[in-house]
Amino acid sequence: MKKDIHPSDYREVVFKDMSNDEIFITRSTVAAKETIEVDGVTYPLVKLEITSSSHPFFTGKHKLVDTAGRVDKFKSRYGDRKKK
Repeated sequence: MKKDIHPSDYREVVFKDMSNDEIFITRSTVAAKETIEVDGVTYPLVKLEITSSSHPFFTGKHKLVDTAGRVDKFKSRYGDRKKK
């Protein structure tokens, strides 16, 4: 095996899901600008928009996000295909 190809600065880091405020503590080399205190210990903090705890595929909750009325525009243009 090659020597000195893997990073040596692994440390415990908190990943925080911003949509539901759930946190995960794991080891990583990611650079973090913020810190957070969990159970009296200060960890580097990495904020994430979506994780497995909030993603619709993993939670089973499908949420339709309508941006600028695109769904309504599509329905008005093509109509409801289920109607006959």
